[in-house]
Amino acid sequence: MIEAVERYIESQESQHLERLDAFLRFPSVSTDPALGSQTRVTGEWVRDQLAACGLEAELVETAGHPCVIADSGPADGGATLLIYGHYDVQPAGDESLWTSEPFEPTTRDGSLFARGAADDKGQVLAHMLAIEAWLKVAQRLPIRVKFLIEGEEEIGSPNLGDLVRQHRDRLACDYVVLSDTAKLDAATPAITYSTKGLVYKEIVVTGPKSDLHSGSFGGTVANPANVLAGILAGLKDDAQRVTIPGFYDDVRILDPGEVKMLEALPLDDADYLTMTGSPGFDGEAGYSTKIRRWARPTLDVNGLCSGFIGEGSSTIIPSKAMAKVSMRIVPDQDPEKISAAFDRAIEAAAPGSVRVQVSSHATAAAYVCPLDCPGIAAAVSAVEAGFRKKPVLIREGGTLPILPLFKDVLGAESIMIGFAVPDCNAHGPNEFIVLEDFRAGIRTAAHFLKQLA
Repeated sequence: MIEAVERYIESQESQHLERLDAFLRFPSVSTDPALGSQTRVTGEWVRDQLAACGLEAELVETAGHPCVIADSGPADGGATLLIYGHYDVQPAGDESLWTSEPFEPTTRDGSLFARGAADDKGQVLAHMLAIEAWLKVAQRLPIRVKFLIEGEEEIGSPNLGDLVRQHRDRLACDYVVLSDTAKLDAATPAITYSTKGLVYKEIVVTGPKSDLHSGSFGGTVANPANVLAGILAGLKDDAQRVTIPGFYDDVRILDPGEVKMLEALPLDDADYLTMTGSPGFDGEAGYSTKIRRWARPTLDVNGLCSGFIGEGSSTIIPSKAMAKVSMRIVPDQDPEKISAAFDRAIEAAAPGSVRVQVSSHATAAAYVCPLDCPGIAAAVSAVEAGFRKKPVLIREGGTLPILPLFKDVLGAESIMIGFAVPDCNAHGPNEFIVLEDFRAGIRTAAHFLKQLA
């Protein structure tokens, strides 16, 4: 049967591209209130596409943008699969940096360029088209399939947790699959089995009631910029290890076999530097680039603001300094515990000559799917069939808060199968998806149903 499904997918190539073009034309920018109606229309389009396939599909309201929930109904056997994705996209940004219009899909050199092409419309649609192919050819699916497609992922999914808890029975499943990740490189498909968590903080240091003349008052009152610089510098030692007490206490040590697997991946340090444009490496001593990137916790200053930064000069002691700091945490680190430890460390480092306020912007746990999970084995077989090449297993340094949510509420492991290349310009100008990867993604999604059955 799968051979007939593949033949059908190949026969529908032009129609599939037309559907992708239509999906990408919706400016479903969830962060822009002016485009709220367009975001809703996009959700309705997704609902209608799934309903046309034969699934029971509904637009479910939230306090923000609606979600789409769909269900194929009971099947003869096999695992129940929940396909997660999002139909909202990032803003286009500076449109002068785009070679073509961000919401007018344009094909160049075998790739389709548009906002959302890779993140996440192209990858979501691949799963939808695979479901359609099975139903057209076999009139039924080999397993029960559900969809949860949200419209707020790009603004942190503020209402998804409540929705999943409210509809936990409706969304019950054995596995969640999502395609919002990337291949290892242009030639190598990948399955991601772990993501880092996040603790995101803001530090505000205030001193004098207003900016002061640095000649008249320098050396007599504390300079908040100087104080903040010292606090931030003290958060790491010379070996680039985080100095917050207890920071590493719960870090899960990698199994030697997993270390060997990750170190064997064809990622060259020189190529990595070229990709980033950085003149050299930095990071926690004693670990390779791959392990630091994917499996060790980090602390980074994300933003700094203080004093006079305009043209010319203004010699002042600023009244205030601010920094935003993120910590990417790994499995077994508790985000609330790390957040509290950060607060205590900042309070301990702050002198009495200034006032210091620390606030939190986000916390999320890390996630790891066991490598011996049967769903991983099914995904490996499906990707090999779809991409005609065996995939590698990788970790991801970014954060997907939905994964621990699915594990906690639904009890389901999540499997991340990426159809996009790492440099697809997601969130940037000229976002694209390679069309052959899109086609391979549809084949992979079709094979995944067979493997889970």
